[in-house]
Amino acid sequence: MAVIYDRVALIGLGLIASSMALAIKRGGLARKITGYARSSQTRDIARELDLCEVCESAVEAVRDADLIVLCVPVGAMGSIMEDIGPHLKSGAVVSDVGSVKRAVIASVTPHLRDDVHFVPAHPIAGTEHSGPRSGFAELFDNRWCIIVPPEGADATEVERLNRLWVGMGAQVDQMDADHHDLVLSVTSHTPHLIAYTMVGVADDLQRVTDGEVIKYSAAGFRDFTRIAASDPIMWRDVFLTNKDATLEILGRFTEELFALQRAIRTGDGAHLQEYFTRTRAIRRGIVEAGQDTDAPDFGRTLSKKG
Repeated sequence: MAVIYDRVALIGLGLIASSMALAIKRGGLARKITGYARSSQTRDIARELDLCEVCESAVEAVRDADLIVLCVPVGAMGSIMEDIGPHLKSGAVVSDVGSVKRAVIASVTPHLRDDVHFVPAHPIAGTEHSGPRSGFAELFDNRWCIIVPPEGADATEVERLNRLWVGMGAQVDQMDADHHDLVLSVTSHTPHLIAYTMVGVADDLQRVTDGEVIKYSAAGFRDFTRIAASDPIMWRDVFLTNKDATLEILGRFTEELFALQRAIRTGDGAHLQEYFTRTRAIRRGIVEAGQDTDAPDFGRTLSKKG
C-alpha cells in the first residue's frame, strides 16, 4: 500500500487512536505519525509502546501535519479545535472518529480556517477497553467506517481519507450527518443505554446478592456487563450530543417493551414467538454480513475484539 499522508497527527491516544497508529504502520500509509494526549500517564504509555512520536502539546503534534484526527470524546472536540485551529498548515485535513456527527460538525466548524478541509468520519469498531494499551492493528479489519462529508467538502480529500480507512482494513460508506446519528442511535447508542440500565437494575435488586449476580451471570447479562464497561466519559458525551435521535429510539423501545409486557401478562405466546423469530433473523443477518461470528462465545474468548 502506498503512502497516503506524509504526516498524520492523532489527538487523543486511546483505543481508536492507538489502533489507527498500529494499522497505519502495518499498511505503510504515512511516513510519520505524531500524537498527543492530555494525560501525561497516557503519553508515557504511548511512548513506551512506541505508537508514534508523542508530543507535549496538541499544537506541537499538529504542526505540519497533513491529516489531523480528533480521537477525543465528542464533548471535547470543539475546545481542542479552538486550540489547534490557528496552527494547522494550509491544505491540512481535519477528521475525527466520534460516534455522533451533527454535534461534532457544529462544534468543530467555527474554528476551521477557509484553507483547511474538514472530513468527519466514524469507524464502527471498538471494544469495552480503553487506553493506548488496548489498541491493536486488526481492530478495523472488515469493520465499517462511515465518512460524513459536510456540504462543500473537497471530493479529492474525501476520497483520500476513504483510501486511508480502506488501507487500515475497513469497509467505507458515506452518509449525511443526521442520518448517521439516527442509524447509530439504533445500532449503538440505545443498546448501550439499555445495557447500562440493565446492569444498574441488577445492582439495585436487594433480593439478589452481588455474589449471585457475578456467580450466575448467564450469557445475556454477561454481555450486558461487557457493553456497560465502556468508557463512561465517551458515552456521557454521546448521549448529551445525540439527544434527539436517542430519545426518538428510546420512545420506540418503550412502546415495544410495553407490548411485550402485555403479551407476557396475557399469556400471548403467539405474539412472543413471532417477535422472537423476527429478531432472531436480524442476528442471522449480522453473522452472514461478517460483522460477528456464530462460534461459541462469538469467538470472544480467543479474540481481542471483545
